[in-house]
Amino acid sequence: MTNDPEIARAAAEAAARQSYGKLIAYLAARMRDVAGAEDALADAFAAALERWPQTGVPQKPEAWLLAVARRRRVDAIRRRLTSEASRDHLRLIAEEIEAHMAYEDLPDWRLRLMFACAHPAIEAGVRAPLILQTILGFDAATIASAFLVSPATMGQRLVRAKSRIRETGIPFRVPERAELGERLDAVLEAIYAAFAEGWSDPAGTETRRRNLATEGIWLGRLVASLMPDEPEALGLLALMLFAEARRAARRNVAGDYVPLAEQELGLWDGALIDEAEALLKHAAAKGVVGRYQLEAAVQSAHTTRRLTGRTDWAAIKQLYDALSVIAGSPVVSINRAVTIAEADGAAAGLSALDELADDKRLHVYQPYWAARAGLLARLGKTREATEAYDRAIGLERDPAVRRFLQARRAGLAAEE
Repeated sequence: MTNDPEIARAAAEAAARQSYGKLIAYLAARMRDVAGAEDALADAFAAALERWPQTGVPQKPEAWLLAVARRRRVDAIRRRLTSEASRDHLRLIAEEIEAHMAYEDLPDWRLRLMFACAHPAIEAGVRAPLILQTILGFDAATIASAFLVSPATMGQRLVRAKSRIRETGIPFRVPERAELGERLDAVLEAIYAAFAEGWSDPAGTETRRRNLATEGIWLGRLVASLMPDEPEALGLLALMLFAEARRAARRNVAGDYVPLAEQELGLWDGALIDEAEALLKHAAAKGVVGRYQLEAAVQSAHTTRRLTGRTDWAAIKQLYDALSVIAGSPVVSINRAVTIAEADGAAAGLSALDELADDKRLHVYQPYWAARAGLLARLGKTREATEAYDRAIGLERDPAVRRFLQARRAGLAAEE
């Protein structure tokens, strides 16, 4: 054991980041109770933060956390059950949990939990958010922001969904092919949301988001390996790899944000791009076009700039037109408007953005205001562009992107 307090605290935090989803998946599968597993594991992490700085880090942190969580779960049941029959029931539960605690080789059941959360008995709109909370430990506010709803609404939906899993006895297993259907869609959506949250912290400096992009790619590889004939699983993995290939180019040596059009092409990871291209080609051969394949195709079109020296905006516009039909969303609509501006001019792009103005969700969505500000600036509408930049700057969480937007806004003032 290590008894240095700082090392012990760091070890507890590392275990929380790296093992949360794995431990929740295992506990929830054994208990058939996601909320109960979360409560028990939260108690275990709290105990680790309290005890490890005093007693040292155990040799097997996961096993320690699992044992404490099991005891906390049994204690919680004991507090609820007081009759003789209940004590017998409690003893059976404790023995069952104990019998399946494989401390030496803890199985990774995250994919099982993801498909349980995507079960048809769960409300469709909460399946992906539920996966994000159970597998990655996201809080309701973070998830609500990603799905453009209020934290209170999202919190209520998540509580109901966990109760549904417990009450209906939803099985924790990867479904047979005939059962996949929309369940796979929810799993892929959650994986992509996790990747996107990590992607928004390219330097990996925020504890809440740390390793999420890597985790998303790992989960994407897992699903693709289990379902090698599912074109959308292949498309999603290709999409994430295309994006990850540009990570090193997204910040300059000073840590400032670099937009896609200005990135140094030599910093793009050619091996990841080649892997993504092969996956996309394999997916296309299946003859079923879907959202993630189209989004990956957009990224593929952008990466051809390293070979041709230019971006084929007309082709990208066609891909976004198809995306709007298959999987219309505010994000797709905004990206399509920006692409229209590149292909057909800023006025056409701004007109496409104006069509979205009645969507109240976009009033607090930074990319909408940043796109609007850029197009207004190109059209010489300085006052309106300045106001849009102010909105975008106020909504932006990333300091580097905020500095970039502030510089663009300052440039407007200098032109007046």
